[in-house]
Amino acid sequence: MREGLERALRAAVRGKVAFDAGSRALVTMDASNYRRVPLGVVAPFDADDVAAALAVCREFEVPVVARGGGTSVAGQATGEGVVLDFTRHMNAVLAVDPGARTAVVQPGAVLDDLRRQAAPHGLTFGPDPSTHGRCTLGGMIGNNACGAHSVAWGTTADNVHELDVLTYGGDRARLGRGLGSLPAPLADGLRALVDGDLAMLRTGFPVLPRRISGYALDALLPERGTDVARAFTGSEGTLGVLTQAVVRLVAVPTARALAVLAYPDEGAAADAAHLLLPRGPLTVEGMAADLVGQASGLPAGGAWLFAETGGATAAEAASRARDLCRAAAADGACGHTVVADPAGQRALWRMRDDAAGTATRLPDGSEAWPGWEDCAVPPARLGAYLREFRALLGRYGLRGAPFGHFGEGCVHVRLDVDLLTDEGVRRYRDFSGEMADLVVAHGGSLSGEHGDGQARAELLPRMYGPEMVRLFERAKAVWDPAGGLNPGMLVRPYRLDENLRFAPLPRRPVPVAFGYPGDGGDFTAAVRRCVGVAKCRETAVGTGVMCPSFRVTGEERHSTRGRARLLHEMLAGEVLPDGWRSEEVHGALDLCLACKGCRSDCPVGVDMATYKAEFLHHHYAGRVRPAAHYAMGWLPLWLRWAAAVPGTLNAAARTPLATVAKRLAGIAPERPLPSLAAQPFTRWWDGRPANDAATSSGDRVAVLWPDTFTNYLTPSVGRAAVAVLEDAGIRLLVPPRPVCCGLTWVSTGQLHRARKVMRRTLDVLAPALAAGHPVIGLEPSCTASLRTDLPELLPDDPRARQLASSVRTFAQALEELAPDWRPPRVDRPVVGQTHCHQHAVLGDAAERRLRERAGLSGELSGGCCGLAGNFGFERGHYAVSVACAEEQLLPALRQAPPDAEVIADGFSCRTQIRNLSDRQGRHLAEILADSLGRKACKHA
Repeated sequence: MREGLERALRAAVRGKVAFDAGSRALVTMDASNYRRVPLGVVAPFDADDVAAALAVCREFEVPVVARGGGTSVAGQATGEGVVLDFTRHMNAVLAVDPGARTAVVQPGAVLDDLRRQAAPHGLTFGPDPSTHGRCTLGGMIGNNACGAHSVAWGTTADNVHELDVLTYGGDRARLGRGLGSLPAPLADGLRALVDGDLAMLRTGFPVLPRRISGYALDALLPERGTDVARAFTGSEGTLGVLTQAVVRLVAVPTARALAVLAYPDEGAAADAAHLLLPRGPLTVEGMAADLVGQASGLPAGGAWLFAETGGATAAEAASRARDLCRAAAADGACGHTVVADPAGQRALWRMRDDAAGTATRLPDGSEAWPGWEDCAVPPARLGAYLREFRALLGRYGLRGAPFGHFGEGCVHVRLDVDLLTDEGVRRYRDFSGEMADLVVAHGGSLSGEHGDGQARAELLPRMYGPEMVRLFERAKAVWDPAGGLNPGMLVRPYRLDENLRFAPLPRRPVPVAFGYPGDGGDFTAAVRRCVGVAKCRETAVGTGVMCPSFRVTGEERHSTRGRARLLHEMLAGEVLPDGWRSEEVHGALDLCLACKGCRSDCPVGVDMATYKAEFLHHHYAGRVRPAAHYAMGWLPLWLRWAAAVPGTLNAAARTPLATVAKRLAGIAPERPLPSLAAQPFTRWWDGRPANDAATSSGDRVAVLWPDTFTNYLTPSVGRAAVAVLEDAGIRLLVPPRPVCCGLTWVSTGQLHRARKVMRRTLDVLAPALAAGHPVIGLEPSCTASLRTDLPELLPDDPRARQLASSVRTFAQALEELAPDWRPPRVDRPVVGQTHCHQHAVLGDAAERRLRERAGLSGELSGGCCGLAGNFGFERGHYAVSVACAEEQLLPALRQAPPDAEVIADGFSCRTQIRNLSDRQGRHLAEILADSLGRKACKHA
């Protein structure tokens, strides 16, 4: 049947049809606890494609699930039949009408894309869930998404004007107010439904701002304008497939301010939240200390409310925020602050936006999961509800960190439920029943934002009673009598403990090379870190480094989430049965740049660079590797040998022999070979007169790490660093024998060899470590490898942890060892890029301060240069490598003034800049040393 279905879809649909194992594995999960394996995936090109796909699926009696960004947390974006992926083609904002304050969007359009196009007109789409950078309008309409600003601008249902939909039966309908524009069978069925149960529709729904559970059938009442579009919104793809929407836009205030209000505990914050509403805030969000701790920028307290205000001017917005603070102080707030500058507000909102991810790990590292993170109660009852909720958690021995839309009584929380054992699942089922009863006792809704999906639909009779649930079933039959759209959701639902994503995973840790300290040494637990919130799918400039290859290709398999999903399915062994030999996983990881951006940018710290190294280690065990693994994985050894004849090899690199050498080495033919230095840094160091070393106090001694790239390719960086560090009074030591961080072997998955190299390095450094000397790294990738890869590959060697904790960057060393040293003034603008590994592992705060003290003004670009060590050199990667550079780095270079200093501390970044532009990048040490030299000449 599958083969016939695939053939029929390929014949009927112009968009992409994918039935291969990898494509199916990518959509087995959303951001929920659930997993369902589809038959295939279709990316429709337009509404006609959707109609054609539905016709084929009807013929084969195959169910259909519409999918947007896949960020649903209740399981409604997964299915066993055909998944319609709207993010590939039907993803446009078609029009913005500022006069009518409306926009026309396709279902796969990302919310932030709409907001960017509406912003020049002073408008926005009001609902703004924390996933605004990757969630789609179709998904928001499917779930009736809300977000932080629903206090002011309502839910998605409040902002929908017209919807174009297709039913499973093939009818096209434009939904708005009234039944006149609907196909006759649908109009007649809805009219009979409403006329037959007017009393139940008028009395059977709780009145609260965040009632998302069930179908909004009360919107069909005549006194509510028979609003079919509103009734359809929140139906989770069970009634029809959205192909286009006209949505309403709202005017945004010119300026905003943020009142951050501290309370003794979460209950006090919840009691106070609704009291702020009469003062007209744009939002009232709540978080407790067990989620954020005592984060920077927050006044002292045990819980906080973020209350945003707007105004025509910054002064007006700030004045309203101060008024809120005064009112809050009278209602129990124990502290407050007003944040008026946009950068400070963005930093705090980023913490709130990431909460859906960070809440999946409790402070002690325990895993926490969704399922009961989305209920809502009347805002005035939120405090009482949360206290009883905490008590219920205590009876079940569960923990969680509540946060959410306190102003509207909606709470999100991830709980450390045991979904890995049968007993744990049984306890979760019992807890869920009691939880539903608690929500209903407070007059609440089982879902306050994310929909019922599979997580809560089974419990709807407890909220609405059996008669209303039967009415939901009749409504489903009117729209979808064949039951072909998203079966198992909302009506006739799956049990909440079926289809759990954890069920097929190994019950015992699989043997691995890395230590995975944050996951108890369990690779399966490390892969489980990805809960699907999909921050890695964001592509806007300024959203971090993660994930460079996805930003270029737009393919889910090249996102951090996509790769994690494939690893999950590899471990499960059902869709991808070949284990570590999986070609689907290998293909997805091939374009992973190992930039480590996800290690810092992912809210739950997924480290795909490490997972890639682990996979390659097992994938090629006992097999011949690609030529590039031998050429670039063993680069430190080859360069050590080549240092004997650099001139000969550099000359050869300018002849046709270079083409042959690159072909044999698996190097991209477009990529120039870097030149070898005439004299390695270590040879220069050994030849220095002893009296060249600066005098220093006893606590200003450090080891300068002679990394492979600095030593053999750019020793000028090392010499410059020596000049600056010694000018600062730091006495330097250089290891007496060759050392290596092992990075090139790690990045190519040759982990046994990497361990040997690392152990030899620890032996050489033993005296320096015993003396407590810090180790200064100049190359960010090597420095980051010492900080992370070394202790994670040698978890049982205490020297590895000691070296990792001793590592400092160039700027960090100057700041810590020579705090009174004043750098020379350069007084020039800067352009360039912060190295990915520095961004992800080491941090660049010290570098920023050093640049500021030296008069180097301006910001470095974000993103990734695209070369990323061996990645950009490998055959087949050149186009993606260049496209990554074109995202931010190259445009920044083109726009920079001619006198700007091009800063690139990483060898890869400097090489990419040299290869793809007419500029020359320099290490910060080189710029400072050059200024020191000019200063010395002036005083001579």
